[in-house]
Amino acid sequence: MPRVVILDYGSGNLRSAERAVQRAGAEVEVTADPHAAINADGLVVPGVGAFSACMEGLLAAGGEKIIGTRLAGGRPVLGICVGMQILFSRGVEHGERTEGTGEWPGTVERLHAEILPHMGWNTVRAPAGSALFAGLDEGERFYFVHSYAAREWELTSGLSGRQPLVTWANHGEDFVAAVENGPLWATQFHPEKSGDAGAHLLRNWLNTL
Repeated sequence: MPRVVILDYGSGNLRSAERAVQRAGAEVEVTADPHAAINADGLVVPGVGAFSACMEGLLAAGGEKIIGTRLAGGRPVLGICVGMQILFSRGVEHGERTEGTGEWPGTVERLHAEILPHMGWNTVRAPAGSALFAGLDEGERFYFVHSYAAREWELTSGLSGRQPLVTWANHGEDFVAAVENGPLWATQFHPEKSGDAGAHLLRNWLNTL
């Protein structure tokens, strides 16, 4: 059974993420302890709310160093919702610009859509060869709750030397719904709230640990 840490930095649906990853087949600990987070088989970085608030909590907990240390050693990290957004260079909300962790270049900004937040079930367009979406039907739906997203993908080369695999969704316009980049994977949607499809996706991630 792989050991997974849910990073507790004051943001995110920690308990629902914990239960979902446990059900998917992992031994799970919710903690901000750097030693446990760095040495676990997998690290989940959740996040809900404002980009700036999540970054403030992450920095206070030393989370950016934990993520960086794991990735330097090729150890898997999974970002969820705002936990994905903070992996980009910056977020812009209400005119306020906040620096992210900078693992990926790009800006998280407000979607151009008639109805916000984007709340509910939506389909995604996964690329060929995706391990994250392996075994899932093309029309599977996942649960989203957000008004901001990365509307462009700017990285040209991946952490593992291979081209990152980027999954897209649409709400008013296209946005990045998931990324697979070497040991760093992330989803804009909530797999822990996405029923059987989300559980399958989490098992796919655990199978890489």
